[in-house]
Amino acid sequence: MRLRLALRAAILASATILPVTAIAQAAPEEPVSTESAQGRSTSAEQLPDALVEAIARDLKLTPEQYLDRAELAQDLSGYAQELRQQRPDTYAGSWIGHDGVPVVAVTSTETAEQVAKDGYATKMAAVSANHLEGSLAVLNQWILGLPRDVSSQINSTSVDLMNNRIVIDVVNSPIGRALNLPTLLAQLEVVLSPGGGGPVDNRAQGGDTYVTSAQPLNQVTDQATIGVCSFGFNAVTAGGEPYNISAGHCDPKQENAGANASVYLPDYGDVARSRQIGTFTHSAMGDQADGLDYALIKLNEAGIAAGLDRPTVRGANGTTVTVTGTARPVVGAPICKSGQTSTFTCGIVVAEAVDAPLFMADGSARLVRGFAGSTCTLSGDSGGAILTGTRALGITSGSNSSGAPNCTEANLVLSPEGGTASIGIPIEKILADANATVGKDLRVRTAG
Repeated sequence: MRLRLALRAAILASATILPVTAIAQAAPEEPVSTESAQGRSTSAEQLPDALVEAIARDLKLTPEQYLDRAELAQDLSGYAQELRQQRPDTYAGSWIGHDGVPVVAVTSTETAEQVAKDGYATKMAAVSANHLEGSLAVLNQWILGLPRDVSSQINSTSVDLMNNRIVIDVVNSPIGRALNLPTLLAQLEVVLSPGGGGPVDNRAQGGDTYVTSAQPLNQVTDQATIGVCSFGFNAVTAGGEPYNISAGHCDPKQENAGANASVYLPDYGDVARSRQIGTFTHSAMGDQADGLDYALIKLNEAGIAAGLDRPTVRGANGTTVTVTGTARPVVGAPICKSGQTSTFTCGIVVAEAVDAPLFMADGSARLVRGFAGSTCTLSGDSGGAILTGTRALGITSGSNSSGAPNCTEANLVLSPEGGTASIGIPIEKILADANATVGKDLRVRTAG
């Protein structure tokens, strides 16, 4: 997903990477009942081969299971709507479990018995869905009455029916952590996220822009050959050598071992005068790196002076997030991505491991292996840092929204397909491969 100056959609990841709703988890074998098969509007034989392949790969389902669950979800929706109208004080939510079983949450044994008699699994909950939504309305009204410097520390609020609670996403800041939530609210879960308010540090850091070319910038005659990517995590070797970890496909000489392309901080007034801050000294992607996609940028004195020797990533609204450690991807974990095009966007991990073809500017493709996230990621964000909380999680490789001009349009266009999806390369796997290959005991810079 390296961005060309003259062609924004130069490198794309497959649009079928993974819809947000497709969490790749194993499911038990499910017999197809004659009743459910007869109720389908489409038979398994009518599904396109590519869809059958994606269903098996990403959902671990047969075509019959896929169609049956789709019908089951619609049946559950109609039943839940009717039950809520009949029993508003005891209905607490409904969903399809990872095992394909439809579940209805209730607050009374009487309603549970009725639901079970109707053929659905039940889960006892403390409060009804109406109660949760009422509490959410009270919480949002309370937030609206807070001073702006306090309310700005609250990212979002939502109802989590599966866990029968309200979730409030609060900035991980002194104000956010000290927030005195309304005592009348029960079933409340507080989630801390990187902040989006505060001073802006103009020094370079993870997520910021760099440009690169196969030849020195002052010799470039065609600006379409200049690539634009994003810095990832700053790193250091045991011997104190400074590096930045970015995406392998951003290296214009990736296929030429030992041919070190230069990396520059861009001069937007005159690209040819951009300041060189380092060189690519190692990059790998696809089969040669077990599906990884990463590069090591060895920083020079100018890179250190620019600020790339710090454990920092560009946060929301230009602020700074300090990296406190590393992490592994876990399905459902919140993530935020920093990149030079779409800046700071957040989502969740939707799959811990997924393979996807990354299409290069020359039309060729490399198979990369990483975790899938729901963050909006645009062309030029490649190499940018992905955080979970304040821990380094991975490096941006590709997405299904690379060609979009902005995240608003990407979300609108892709919403029928499950929304935006991106591939991240796990940072701990990058470090393991880099240290086995380069042997410098490289580690991500962290606070402390």
